[in-house]
Amino acid sequence: MKQLTSEQLRTMYLDFFAKKGHAVISGASLIPENDPTVLFTTAGMHPLVPYLLGAKHPMGTRLTDVQKCVRTGDIDEVGDNSHCTFFEMLGNWSLGDYFKKEAIEWSWEFLTSPDYLGLDPEHLAVSVFAGDENAPRDTESFEHWRRMGLPEERIFFLPKENNWWGPAGITGPCGPDTEMFLITDKEPCGPDCSPACDCGRYLEIWNDVFMQYNKQADGSFVPLEQKNVDTGMGLDRTIAVLQGAPCVYESDVFAPIIASIERLSGHTYAEGGEVQRAIRIIADHIRCATFIMGDDKGMAPSNVDQGYVLRRLIRRAVRFGMQIQMPEHALEEVAKAVIEKYKDAYPELVRNQNFVLTELNKEEAKFAKTLKQGTKEFEKLVRQLDGKTQQIDGAQAFHLYDTFGFPIELTCEMAAEQGLTVDEKGFEQCFAEHKKKSQAGSTQRFKGGLADTTEASAQLHTATHLLLASLRKLLGDDIFQRGSNITAERLRFDFNFGRKVTREELDQIETMVNDAIRRDLEVQCEEMTVDEARDAGALGIFNDKYGDRVKVYTIGDVSKEICGGPHAHRTGELGRFKIKKEESSSSGVRRIKAVLIHE
Repeated sequence: MKQLTSEQLRTMYLDFFAKKGHAVISGASLIPENDPTVLFTTAGMHPLVPYLLGAKHPMGTRLTDVQKCVRTGDIDEVGDNSHCTFFEMLGNWSLGDYFKKEAIEWSWEFLTSPDYLGLDPEHLAVSVFAGDENAPRDTESFEHWRRMGLPEERIFFLPKENNWWGPAGITGPCGPDTEMFLITDKEPCGPDCSPACDCGRYLEIWNDVFMQYNKQADGSFVPLEQKNVDTGMGLDRTIAVLQGAPCVYESDVFAPIIASIERLSGHTYAEGGEVQRAIRIIADHIRCATFIMGDDKGMAPSNVDQGYVLRRLIRRAVRFGMQIQMPEHALEEVAKAVIEKYKDAYPELVRNQNFVLTELNKEEAKFAKTLKQGTKEFEKLVRQLDGKTQQIDGAQAFHLYDTFGFPIELTCEMAAEQGLTVDEKGFEQCFAEHKKKSQAGSTQRFKGGLADTTEASAQLHTATHLLLASLRKLLGDDIFQRGSNITAERLRFDFNFGRKVTREELDQIETMVNDAIRRDLEVQCEEMTVDEARDAGALGIFNDKYGDRVKVYTIGDVSKEICGGPHAHRTGELGRFKIKKEESSSSGVRRIKAVLIHE
């Protein structure tokens, strides 16, 4: 097994697949482009779904990249050995090109060759799809693994819950996968021990998804005309394995970040217990928050969507920082350590460092006020109890948490100082009910879906280009897109601007967009390199890390933008543009919600 740094692993992976004919492409923004399905980019394949569904990618049919990802469903579990909110995914794709044979052969080569990771083949196991009423047993993958030299006892047939990917919504591309595992030194948990167990004997390090079906609304699975391969390897987890670290927090990925927390707090990670948990939470949350704010479409903390998640991450880090006696504004220094660690791989963090540090300090100061308000509410609650009971009930504790950001640990600590207890089980019940409601609401995000390339969506997508062009013409050419969310019914567009847009200005913007629509301008698409797009005057986030080819959409003499979404053929198809609302999205960012009316 090779001893690699995280930087070396990134480079080695991209170089390997470049040698296999893959174009190295830039990872996408953490903030999804015109995608109502999720708040953040959650997987390497996320930005590539249109191409997995058949759209032509400018760089060809074999692609590889490193994608930054955020998953926030388990924020409250961060601090254990396995949960992180931010992670990097190494990925390679075949868009209707090679399939199972090549994917499996190359996965095995990268894992076991002494030129690459050099893992011992005797310590590797794999799983393949066992089959069900919708799709057959994946004997093809099984046979390929046999040819690689894996004995049958280390090839596990597992059901759909273990070896099937997608779709994310009700319908969409999906298929069986094969997963690769490192066999640890832990003894089998029983005669049926397999990668499906949670006993810790098998550690997943790679996943090859074979997208060969399209799930229909009636539940049936239709074979895809374009069969794809979607491969993913988590960098954080893999580097921990290669470095012999028991968890990701003890690999080189977190080392300088944790060192900064130790220096600032006077505590050490080795103390274990609650101190170690606090250090892990601070390291994870500030790393994630730094990447969200440091993205070129970076968000500021707010009470909605991505901004709300960001606010929660920062405030949780503040709280645990207080727990280990970190001084005021210490989180700024932790963010600097994150930027220093990742600056070469993600130069956008350096470009946006001032924004990151400013917003972090502002949010920390706001939370200090919130804690004061929460403390007053707590004291009021104690007075209301007036000795009638010695317990704060679950609903009251959850109110402090949900409204004032009081973690249950803080409520319990303050209650103990007053000789009171807290109904923690009641709190957990309230929390679970709240989480269930939140998840029910979030599923609605999948209604438009990444695959929403309907005519209505394409028209609204085109309208955002006209809107941005009009905003820049009226309010200044220093205005850029800071976020976009499109469904089949409406568009939501965020842009940097320091004040409220007046009603008169909104009327002028509407008029400018509708003038462009009435002119029935042609929407032209060209593929070119990033440098060519920049030279042509196209708007977009220019990432010069790789020599990508991009799509540039030109709308008459009005707009020229880099974009990968669906578009109308002519502006005359759009109907009438109507702004429904203008509001603040976050500090220094305004939001416009608009519709197209077809009369």
